[in-house]
Amino acid sequence: MPPPVAIAPTPAPAAAERKGWLDRLKAGLRKTGSSIATVFTGTQIDDALYEELEEALLMADTGVKATAHLLADLKRRVKEAKATDPAAVKGLLADALADLLRPLEKALVIGEHTPTVIMVAGVNGAGKTTSIGKLTKHLADEGAAVLLAAADTFRAAAREQLGVWADRNTVEIVSQEGGDPAAVSFDAVTAGKARGKDVVLVDTAGRLPTQLHLMEELKKIRRVVTKADATAPHEVLLVIDGNTGQNALAQVRSFDDALQLTGLIVTKLDGTAKGGVLAAIAQERPIPVYFIGVGEKLEDLETFNAREFAQALLA
Repeated sequence: MPPPVAIAPTPAPAAAERKGWLDRLKAGLRKTGSSIATVFTGTQIDDALYEELEEALLMADTGVKATAHLLADLKRRVKEAKATDPAAVKGLLADALADLLRPLEKALVIGEHTPTVIMVAGVNGAGKTTSIGKLTKHLADEGAAVLLAAADTFRAAAREQLGVWADRNTVEIVSQEGGDPAAVSFDAVTAGKARGKDVVLVDTAGRLPTQLHLMEELKKIRRVVTKADATAPHEVLLVIDGNTGQNALAQVRSFDDALQLTGLIVTKLDGTAKGGVLAAIAQERPIPVYFIGVGEKLEDLETFNAREFAQALLA
């Protein structure tokens, strides 16, 4: 068996490629960044500056707890650095934000189990199936043999979309029309083991977490996957839309309570996204963010880096 490898979403990205992606991330977060940046255009560091900053952070969906944490941390840093220039405070805020986000940094590791079973959840419209397609491409590029499970059996469009990704990436797919999602998942994991696949990606039904019977369905899928492989699922990922702000945090809580999430994929940080929600997640439910996406293209999904994100948010 080959040694486990940490999967980067693009094979050894060149510095120029990463810079291009960071420029797109900065552009996507510009709305938030500019509203926070205006706080630092004054001439002095005073209570008014901190009040303005508090408002800007809350408007950026940072949440009450993370905002209070960041302000307290920032005031400490300003005092220690003996900073007198508001522009210098912006750099200290970037440091504070990067430190808060750092626990979310983690690489997705493939190969400790064969196959590595990855269950993917998310509400409709979050970009779940597209993210699975992108992840499939990146895994295949790394030489991993991937099997897809179309366990979102009630939505024909989801099965078709996943089928397109399977064709595009020339990977196998287990699918059945109107079948039981748990049964499809069981068949896929069993097939993945029999066929020597490296990864089985399970696309689950996308619904609102408030619909309890659907959360029960996801729990059932998880239980049945464990019957097919006692060590699985090895990863339980939630795809969240970066535009949904505090609602995204509520989704993280609900899905984590039901499924014990191991990682997040944050999509659509490319326009109206406020970005601060990652700080709220780091403060209240610090689940690793494996990937963040800034658009629909394959190359728009990249690994999460706390320092890069903090600097992009405050650019």
